[in-house]
Amino acid sequence: MAEPRAPVPVLLVTAVFSRHADVLPLVRAQLEQTYGPVEKLSPVFVFDQTKYYATEMGSDLLKQFLAFHDLITPERLPEIKLHTNALERDIAQSGRYPEARPVNIDPGYLQLGKFLLATTKDQGHRIYLRDGIFAEVTLRFQAGAFEPWPWTYADYRQAGVLAFLQEVRAYYHDRLRAARPGSSAIL
Repeated sequence: MAEPRAPVPVLLVTAVFSRHADVLPLVRAQLEQTYGPVEKLSPVFVFDQTKYYATEMGSDLLKQFLAFHDLITPERLPEIKLHTNALERDIAQSGRYPEARPVNIDPGYLQLGKFLLATTKDQGHRIYLRDGIFAEVTLRFQAGAFEPWPWTYADYRQAGVLAFLQEVRAYYHDRLRAARPGSSAIL
């Protein structure tokens, strides 16, 4: 019988999107106060794969990914999603932006074999974690590259996003290799 063991620390990756370019660095600064410095920052992508968010967020959305230096334990994901939801509410209630939801912040984490997102919405392919938060394996790593599932959002299928996550995975892999077995040096 296999014995349970502690999971390997994972790399926190957060997607931030808004129609207001000034929101992206604002959110980055606020997240860095809580989760430490951003190690890898993606280019800003145009988010036009769906009109799903148009009513509450407007059009001409921009999206950027932030990969943090400090690794986390996987069980922190619900806490992080609840925090990013609160941050979204704070920005919406600030009165600086006309939209009901001026920013969307989607935290997730990267492991060597997958990229996972947190969500408040249940579906058949999502697993409940706690406190109203579910997890979705959005991408799997197979044959040297991230691959989408049938349910993977269109923007996570884009070549630029996949290339960024590939770069982040290489960074994470190097971090794991540099750590000594049994050491907490990677945390």
